[in-house]
Amino acid sequence: MKQFGQYTRREFACVLLAANEENRTTKAKEPVTTKAEWQTLRRSTLAGMQEVMGPLPRSPADPPEMKVVEEYASERWIRRRITFSSGDGDAVPAWLFTPRSRNGRHRAALCLHQTTATGKAEPAGLGGKPNLHYALELAERGFVTLAPDYPKFGDYQTNPYSMGYVSTTMKGVRNHRRAVDLLCSLPNVSPRRIAAIGHSLGGHNALFLAAFDPRVQVVVTSCGFTSFAKYYGGDLAGWSHAGYMPRIASVYGKDPARVPFDFPAILQSLAPRPLFINAPLRDSNFDVSGVDDCVRAAQDVYRRVFRTSRRIQVEHPDCGHDFPPEIRTAAYDFMMRML
Repeated sequence: MKQFGQYTRREFACVLLAANEENRTTKAKEPVTTKAEWQTLRRSTLAGMQEVMGPLPRSPADPPEMKVVEEYASERWIRRRITFSSGDGDAVPAWLFTPRSRNGRHRAALCLHQTTATGKAEPAGLGGKPNLHYALELAERGFVTLAPDYPKFGDYQTNPYSMGYVSTTMKGVRNHRRAVDLLCSLPNVSPRRIAAIGHSLGGHNALFLAAFDPRVQVVVTSCGFTSFAKYYGGDLAGWSHAGYMPRIASVYGKDPARVPFDFPAILQSLAPRPLFINAPLRDSNFDVSGVDDCVRAAQDVYRRVFRTSRRIQVEHPDCGHDFPPEIRTAAYDFMMRML
């Protein structure tokens, strides 16, 4: 029988039927109070995401092939321009920073860029906004950092739809999971101390990756989400173009009530992993009250099920769609502490 991502076509159809049933329960907003209920919610959330994004591809067992294109050394780190194999036929361009110290294994961070033509160059500190140079700044703090291009940005002009994907979002998840594979394969990285950090496009891609990949131990999301109902008053056109998930329009009519996943459940599914959220008060993209709705839902699960309330940190700077210095410093401190 033909394989469909991680499942046969028949198995995947069964997963989606189960997701629809479980999503009806989830949307009733019954409190999740046990680990068994949380596991049900997590399965439902991942299945709903795949219904919209397409099935999660099976990952190759071997680490990605990495090719070094160029190298530059500073006093504290080495920056390499690389490509790594995605496992489905293409090579993803990225910047890789490694500390010059050879002592032991280091924390690592996958650094995902915002919607910007330069792609990976911005987090690497090679252009763009200084407030978004987090791959460089974390490298200065001793992290191994990897900043890849998202499809159609930077040097990466692949077309996910010609490869059989039904969303660019799932192609991003596939690439980012392979990026984690690459980090885990590096001799100077501790595989149990890997974080994902991103702003805007990178902010929600960090959440999507972490939902599907438990190896991501800490998530920092800056200006990355709000509830679908409060995203531009419930108009999901921004989520439904070719760079994201076209099925949100073609199947679900851009209606938040019909989409089989939402950000409250994504945050809940990450429990009890540490989560840092930057949600500016004047972010015109992601309504701050919708962010707080999502956070309250997540905090309820963290407290009720996992008996912790200290693993979610939320900051509300008085600014627009930005990641200001004092909030980045707080995020880096959080990452250091939690890893």
